[in-house]
Amino acid sequence: MEVFDLLTQHVSVRDFEATPLSAATKQQLLTAAHAGSSSNFVQATSIIEVQAPALRNELAEISQSAAYVKKSGAFFVFVADLYRQVHLLEAAGQPVAPVTNLESFLVSVVDTTIAAENMAVAAEAQGLGICFIGGLRNDLARVAELLHLPKYTVPLFGLTIGVPRHKNGVKPRLPLANFTAVDTYSAAQFTALGDYDEVVRDYYLHRPSHPKDTDWTTTQRDFFATLRRPAVAAFVKAQGFELTR
Repeated sequence: MEVFDLLTQHVSVRDFEATPLSAATKQQLLTAAHAGSSSNFVQATSIIEVQAPALRNELAEISQSAAYVKKSGAFFVFVADLYRQVHLLEAAGQPVAPVTNLESFLVSVVDTTIAAENMAVAAEAQGLGICFIGGLRNDLARVAELLHLPKYTVPLFGLTIGVPRHKNGVKPRLPLANFTAVDTYSAAQFTALGDYDEVVRDYYLHRPSHPKDTDWTTTQRDFFATLRRPAVAAFVKAQGFELTR
């Protein structure tokens, strides 16, 4: 499949065959993630493959994604990781404050997200399906405890990969007119969503599984009507990151 077609046909898969990925396939996927871009070569990422059934089951329950986390061919947790840098600074007798500020934390988040997207694209290029599991952030403290994560690390999300048993159709993304501009942010253009709402409504009404009568504006209002995962900020601070400078 051509790269452009591969990228534009992405869907999240939540129904997998119970077929483990081979060691060779997992090695390829990890190598692809490892090759992702990294700010200033910091490489502020660690990846933990979860194999132990009991551990995988508990992470599945935390993320409320049990049906597909348990069944997928492999499950990886992506960790924003600056522990290595703190270790190096402490060994040299240098202060660690430059590692713990908001900018450094953002670097680790961006590095980790790029690595995960590399893995996702590499998986889909082999005909596999993927789903990002942000639900791990439902209980970051417990996830960190289960994975024995040290300070200066934050488990951002999981990634299920496996042989798809079923795929939904590609969701219609925001039109480029609502998504891109030249030289300046266009608030009016980016929030003119009437046409897009009709496209999304039609998609939801006619998709083969779980059809519903709604549009994008309604889903966003409903989603952001509730403050979500307020414990995340406290966990990040407890891990040694200061978010005020």
